[in-house]
Amino acid sequence: MKGTLIIGNYNYSSWSLRAWLVARWSGLEFEEQRLALDTDQFPDEVQALSPSGLVPVLHHDEKIVWDSLAIAEYLAERFPQARLWPADETMRVTARSLSAEMHGGFTSLRSQMPMNCRASGRKVKGDATLARDIQRITLAWSEALRISGGPCLFGARCIADAMFAPVVFRFATYGVPLDDSLAEYSKHMLAMPELQLWHARACAEVEVIETDEVG
Repeated sequence: MKGTLIIGNYNYSSWSLRAWLVARWSGLEFEEQRLALDTDQFPDEVQALSPSGLVPVLHHDEKIVWDSLAIAEYLAERFPQARLWPADETMRVTARSLSAEMHGGFTSLRSQMPMNCRASGRKVKGDATLARDIQRITLAWSEALRISGGPCLFGARCIADAMFAPVVFRFATYGVPLDDSLAEYSKHMLAMPELQLWHARACAEVEVIETDEVG
Protein backbone atom coordinates (compact mmCIF):
# COMPACT_ATOMS: atom_id res chain seq x y z
CA MET A 1 0.00 0.00 0.00
CA LYS A 2 1.34 3.39 -1.00
CA GLY A 3 2.03 5.86 1.78
CA THR A 4 2.09 9.64 2.05
CA LEU A 5 5.02 11.37 3.72
CA ILE A 6 4.33 14.93 4.80
CA ILE A 7 7.50 17.00 4.95
CA GLY A 8 8.64 20.60 5.24
CA ASN A 9 11.00 22.57 3.02
CA TYR A 10 13.76 20.57 1.39
CA ASN A 11 16.26 23.31 2.09
CA TYR A 12 15.63 23.78 5.79
CA SER A 13 13.74 20.81 7.26
CA SER A 14 16.37 18.49 8.67
CA TRP A 15 13.85 16.20 10.37
CA SER A 16 12.00 15.79 7.09
CA LEU A 17 15.22 14.76 5.36
CA ARG A 18 15.83 12.03 7.92
CA ALA A 19 12.42 10.41 7.49
CA TRP A 20 12.43 10.85 3.71
CA LEU A 21 15.84 9.22 3.35
CA VAL A 22 14.84 6.18 5.39
CA ALA A 23 11.60 5.92 3.41
CA ARG A 24 13.56 5.90 0.15
CA TRP A 25 15.97 3.28 1.43
CA SER A 26 13.15 1.12 2.76
CA GLY A 27 11.56 0.62 -0.64
CA LEU A 28 8.23 2.04 0.52
CA GLU A 29 6.11 3.43 -2.30
CA PHE A 30 5.05 6.86 -1.15
CA GLU A 31 3.91 10.24 -2.28
CA GLU A 32 5.37 13.42 -0.83
CA GLN A 33 3.28 16.27 0.45
CA ARG A 34 5.42 19.31 1.08
CA LEU A 35 4.26 22.04 3.42
CA ALA A 36 6.14 25.32 3.37
CA LEU A 37 7.44 26.07 6.85
CA ASP A 38 7.21 29.47 8.52
CA THR A 39 4.06 30.58 6.70
CA ASP A 40 0.71 31.76 8.02
CA GLN A 41 -0.91 28.63 6.59
CA PHE A 42 1.53 26.09 8.01
CA PRO A 43 0.08 25.66 11.54
CA ASP A 44 -3.40 24.82 10.28
CA GLU A 45 -2.10 22.69 7.41
CA VAL A 46 0.15 20.55 9.56
CA GLN A 47 -2.32 20.24 12.44
CA ALA A 48 -4.79 18.64 10.05
CA LEU A 49 -2.23 15.98 9.12
CA SER A 50 0.02 15.45 12.13
CA PRO A 51 -1.05 14.76 15.73
CA SER A 52 2.04 16.58 17.00
CA GLY A 53 1.59 19.56 14.70
CA LEU A 54 5.08 18.90 13.33
CA VAL A 55 6.69 17.37 10.27
CA PRO A 56 7.56 14.76 9.23
CA VAL A 57 4.54 12.51 9.49
CA LEU A 58 3.84 9.30 7.57
CA HIS A 59 0.38 8.08 6.60
CA HIS A 60 0.57 4.41 5.64
CA ASP A 61 -1.72 1.39 5.78
CA GLU A 62 -4.36 3.31 7.77
CA LYS A 63 -1.75 4.30 10.33
CA ILE A 64 -0.24 7.67 11.19
CA VAL A 65 3.37 7.71 12.34
CA TRP A 66 4.98 10.98 13.40
CA ASP A 67 8.54 11.91 14.38
CA SER A 68 11.52 10.97 12.24
CA LEU A 69 12.92 8.27 14.53
CA ALA A 70 9.50 6.67 15.03
CA ILE A 71 9.03 6.64 11.26
CA ALA A 72 12.45 5.05 10.83
CA GLU A 73 11.69 2.31 13.35
CA TYR A 74 8.29 1.67 11.77
CA LEU A 75 9.86 1.27 8.33
CA ALA A 76 12.60 -0.98 9.69
CA GLU A 77 9.90 -3.28 11.07
CA ARG A 78 7.74 -3.19 7.95
CA PHE A 79 10.60 -3.67 5.50
CA PRO A 80 13.16 -5.98 7.16
CA GLN A 81 14.60 -6.87 3.76
CA ALA A 82 15.85 -3.27 3.44
CA ARG A 83 18.26 -3.89 6.34
CA LEU A 84 17.84 -0.43 7.78
CA TRP A 85 19.77 -1.43 10.90
CA PRO A 86 23.12 -3.28 10.87
CA ALA A 87 22.92 -7.08 11.01
CA ASP A 88 25.72 -7.28 13.57
CA GLU A 89 24.27 -6.90 17.06
CA THR A 90 27.09 -4.77 18.46
CA MET A 91 26.97 -2.40 15.51
CA ARG A 92 23.17 -2.31 15.68
CA VAL A 93 23.23 -1.32 19.36
CA THR A 94 25.72 1.46 18.64
CA ALA A 95 23.81 2.63 15.57
CA ARG A 96 20.62 2.87 17.61
CA SER A 97 22.40 4.70 20.41
CA LEU A 98 23.94 7.24 18.03
CA SER A 99 20.60 7.75 16.29
CA ALA A 100 18.93 8.44 19.62
CA GLU A 101 21.76 10.78 20.62
CA MET A 102 21.30 12.75 17.41
CA HIS A 103 17.55 12.76 17.90
CA GLY A 104 17.73 14.16 21.41
CA GLY A 105 20.92 16.19 21.47
CA PHE A 106 23.26 18.58 19.69
CA THR A 107 20.99 21.57 20.29
CA SER A 108 23.82 24.07 19.80
CA LEU A 109 24.60 22.65 16.37
CA ARG A 110 20.95 22.87 15.40
CA SER A 111 20.50 26.44 16.58
CA GLN A 112 23.84 27.91 15.52
CA MET A 113 24.24 25.98 12.24
CA PRO A 114 20.72 25.51 10.86
CA MET A 115 20.44 23.22 7.86
CA ASN A 116 20.63 25.23 4.65
CA CYS A 117 21.34 22.76 1.84
CA ARG A 118 21.64 25.22 -1.03
CA ALA A 119 24.01 27.60 0.76
CA SER A 120 27.79 27.32 0.66
CA GLY A 121 30.75 29.25 1.98
CA ARG A 122 28.94 30.25 5.17
CA LYS A 123 31.01 30.85 8.29
CA VAL A 124 29.75 30.72 11.86
CA LYS A 125 32.01 31.57 14.77
CA GLY A 126 29.85 29.74 17.29
CA ASP A 127 30.54 29.24 20.97
CA ALA A 128 32.04 26.55 23.16
CA THR A 129 28.84 24.50 23.17
CA LEU A 130 28.87 24.35 19.37
CA ALA A 131 32.51 23.27 19.42
CA ARG A 132 31.63 20.48 21.86
CA ASP A 133 28.79 19.28 19.65
CA ILE A 134 31.06 19.16 16.61
CA GLN A 135 33.79 17.40 18.58
CA ARG A 136 31.35 14.77 19.83
CA ILE A 137 29.90 14.12 16.37
CA THR A 138 33.28 13.80 14.67
CA LEU A 139 34.51 11.50 17.43
CA ALA A 140 31.43 9.28 17.08
CA TRP A 141 31.78 9.17 13.30
CA SER A 142 35.48 8.33 13.52
CA GLU A 143 34.90 5.48 15.96
CA ALA A 144 32.06 4.00 13.91
CA LEU A 145 34.07 4.18 10.69
CA ARG A 146 37.13 2.70 12.37
CA ILE A 147 35.15 -0.32 13.51
CA SER A 148 33.09 -0.81 10.36
CA GLY A 149 35.63 0.17 7.72
CA GLY A 150 33.04 2.35 5.96
CA PRO A 151 31.95 3.61 3.53
CA CYS A 152 28.98 4.47 5.76
CA LEU A 153 29.08 4.71 9.52
CA PHE A 154 28.34 1.03 10.05
CA GLY A 155 29.47 -0.31 6.70
CA ALA A 156 26.29 -0.35 4.62
CA ARG A 157 23.93 2.60 4.83
CA CYS A 158 21.51 2.48 7.75
CA ILE A 159 19.20 4.64 9.83
CA ALA A 160 22.15 6.18 11.68
CA ASP A 161 23.41 7.65 8.40
CA ALA A 162 19.98 9.12 7.75
CA MET A 163 19.93 10.67 11.20
CA PHE A 164 23.28 12.36 10.54
CA ALA A 165 22.60 13.29 6.89
CA PRO A 166 21.53 16.84 7.84
CA VAL A 167 24.81 17.19 9.72
CA VAL A 168 26.70 16.22 6.57
CA PHE A 169 24.89 19.05 4.78
CA ARG A 170 25.61 21.43 7.66
CA PHE A 171 29.32 20.64 7.69
CA ALA A 172 29.43 21.29 3.93
CA THR A 173 27.48 24.55 4.18
CA TYR A 174 29.58 26.00 6.99
CA GLY A 175 32.94 24.58 5.96
CA VAL A 176 33.59 22.53 9.08
CA PRO A 177 37.10 21.04 8.71
CA LEU A 178 37.19 17.23 8.71
CA ASP A 179 40.00 14.71 8.72
CA ASP A 180 40.49 12.46 5.70
CA SER A 181 38.24 9.60 6.81
CA LEU A 182 35.37 11.91 7.75
CA ALA A 183 35.78 13.95 4.58
CA GLU A 184 35.56 10.71 2.59
CA TYR A 185 32.42 9.70 4.48
CA SER A 186 30.83 13.08 3.80
CA LYS A 187 31.78 12.86 0.13
CA HIS A 188 30.25 9.39 -0.09
CA MET A 189 27.02 10.58 1.52
CA LEU A 190 26.69 13.69 -0.64
CA ALA A 191 27.22 11.59 -3.78
CA MET A 192 24.29 9.30 -2.97
CA PRO A 193 21.51 9.67 -5.56
CA GLU A 194 18.98 10.30 -2.80
CA LEU A 195 20.94 13.20 -1.31
CA GLN A 196 21.67 14.55 -4.78
CA LEU A 197 17.92 14.58 -5.45
CA TRP A 198 17.15 16.23 -2.12
CA HIS A 199 19.78 18.90 -2.76
CA ALA A 200 18.41 19.59 -6.25
CA ARG A 201 14.93 20.05 -4.85
CA ALA A 202 16.30 22.34 -2.13
CA CYS A 203 17.99 24.48 -4.76
CA ALA A 204 14.73 24.71 -6.73
CA GLU A 205 12.77 26.11 -3.80
CA VAL A 206 12.05 29.81 -3.63
CA GLU A 207 11.08 30.22 0.03
CA VAL A 208 13.55 31.91 2.34
CA ILE A 209 13.41 31.50 6.11
CA GLU A 210 15.45 34.42 7.38
CA THR A 211 16.14 32.95 10.81
CA ASP A 212 17.89 30.01 9.15
CA GLU A 213 20.03 32.20 6.89
CA VAL A 214 23.12 32.59 9.05
CA GLY A 215 26.80 32.92 8.31
